[in-house]
Amino acid sequence: MIRSKNYVEWFNNHPFQAGPVIPFDPGKDRLVPLNFTEENPELSPELISDTGLLAAYIEGKIKGVRYGIGGYLENRVLYARSRHFDGGEEPRRLHLGTDIWGKAGTPVLSPLDGIVHSFAFNNRDGDYGATIVLTHRVAEFSFHTIYGHLSLNSIKNLSEGKNISKGEVFSEFGMRFENGNWPPHLHFQIIMDMGQWIGDYPGVCRLSERSYWIENSPDPDLILQMNKWTSIS
Repeated sequence: MIRSKNYVEWFNNHPFQAGPVIPFDPGKDRLVPLNFTEENPELSPELISDTGLLAAYIEGKIKGVRYGIGGYLENRVLYARSRHFDGGEEPRRLHLGTDIWGKAGTPVLSPLDGIVHSFAFNNRDGDYGATIVLTHRVAEFSFHTIYGHLSLNSIKNLSEGKNISKGEVFSEFGMRFENGNWPPHLHFQIIMDMGQWIGDYPGVCRLSERSYWIENSPDPDLILQMNKWTSIS
């Protein structure tokens, strides 16, 4: 497996290689960071468990801005809302991707040339819903990006091996009935080695296992380059 530190070094030396993942104009659009850890006193058990209340909360937070963003390596109390993240003595709570919260139907673009590695409808409560994995090759590196919580239309008539060009709109944010029962958003994650996973890959891990998962999923902002534009409304 390629070591993620080598990947980080390469992207730090080639900061303009990747294009946007969602429509965003840093000259006029604004972002707001969202916090879904236990440090946020606004996250009541009732709000966490009710998708309608959660959606209203997020809509209020991003009112007047283009998107809400954040979540990489957050230890999220938010995942108490679904049994999908439980199992064994330790639940999964550490988020391995970046979430971009916005409107259903928001276009999703490929940041680099790639091909469709796999896709699936992961239709469990709290899961990704419609999901697409792309494979990219940059210089000597081959790696993957995963896009979760998409619309079902995003995977309609899709095929593995399909070429996707940099800047091409290939999917969109899904609604709650098709995105795992979440308020509309995109889960974006870098994956160095997919292993045997097809159309799916863990986006949340146990805190005790963080070293392995972080090694395989470095900071998505290496591609997104969006956190520097965050501002609190």
